[in-house]
Amino acid sequence: MKEIAVLGATGSIGRQTLQVVEEHPSLFSISVLAGHRNANLLRKQALKFRPKAVFITAPETYRELAPELKQAGMAVFSDWQDLQEALSTVDLVLGAISGAAGIHPTLLALEMGKTVALANKETLVAAGDLVADALQRYGGRIIPVDSEHSAIFQCLEANGKPARILLTASGGPFRHWPRERLAEVGPEDALSHPTWHMGRKITIDSATLMNKGLEVIEAVRLFGLPADAVQVLVHEESVVHSMVQWTDGTIMAQLGTADMRLPIQYALSWPDRLVNSFPTLDLAKIGTLHFAEPRWADFPALKLAYRAIEQGGIMPAVLNAANEVAVAQFLDKKLGFLAIADVAAETMAAFKADAVESLAHLSEVDQAARAKAQELCRQAGDRL
Repeated sequence: MKEIAVLGATGSIGRQTLQVVEEHPSLFSISVLAGHRNANLLRKQALKFRPKAVFITAPETYRELAPELKQAGMAVFSDWQDLQEALSTVDLVLGAISGAAGIHPTLLALEMGKTVALANKETLVAAGDLVADALQRYGGRIIPVDSEHSAIFQCLEANGKPARILLTASGGPFRHWPRERLAEVGPEDALSHPTWHMGRKITIDSATLMNKGLEVIEAVRLFGLPADAVQVLVHEESVVHSMVQWTDGTIMAQLGTADMRLPIQYALSWPDRLVNSFPTLDLAKIGTLHFAEPRWADFPALKLAYRAIEQGGIMPAVLNAANEVAVAQFLDKKLGFLAIADVAAETMAAFKADAVESLAHLSEVDQAARAKAQELCRQAGDRL
């Protein structure tokens, strides 16, 4: 029985992880659940799965749930030191806390030598150097959960030296829109993803192609190839989740339905594969698969990500922070769609690519980048 900690249990990935655990009750058990503000869902999850411990980061949620869950026999806590103690007995940590908030717990687990099934891309984007150091010093492991990186991970289990990675992208809801129409995009338009059902922030990132840019940075961190060996291909059907090209020219692809439960299950069961009741892929019904180059000029966020990882140091963290601020402003209808990448680019231009010295230094950079991005958003908003 593999004991699992689910960090970010009430989010999309967390909920689907619990579905995978339900699918295999004799193989997986939930030891730790961690959540933030969704008190009703976290209560239901805790009473259903009966973990040993529940970690709650929002004070108001903690006050609401702690008495009831403690009465039910669970340890309930909100201190990071207590989380470290709770993780000491688990076999695998599912890291699905959204945004930069996921960096600290992921590093905590890696510094304990744990295997982390990682769905939080900001950890590798902003803190990739710290992650690499923790992996080298403490002997932990990362198994990627993102469908694209899971696909690459699975392809790389074959023998050989990869020459490049072919990272697929759905292209988002505006893949066929001319640039002049993009200036008119509102949040409701951008939240209508044609393939995946995701949270609001990641759905906007998919629409700008920033999500794919962040995944490029992840791929560089995870698989040790230079940025120019990671190629993005727009693939509307979202059937080929990514590919690896070997030095002899051979390409291996991982295909599957657009269902995040599949890479989640593989991360939980690795190196084994498990039978499940999820829908399977019918290639005959799909018929045709399409691939195309991204429209670089119309979606400049993708190029910004390549620039950030090539410059290195703090620049991926600056990009991530600026993008989070700009996306929030767009969702609040205070910033135009095309201005999201503009704010990110101008924020990056205000910083030098200094080395990441520590988690505290990274936090200072994050706050400074957010402040600069807020200033730029206000200026852009005044021009709307």
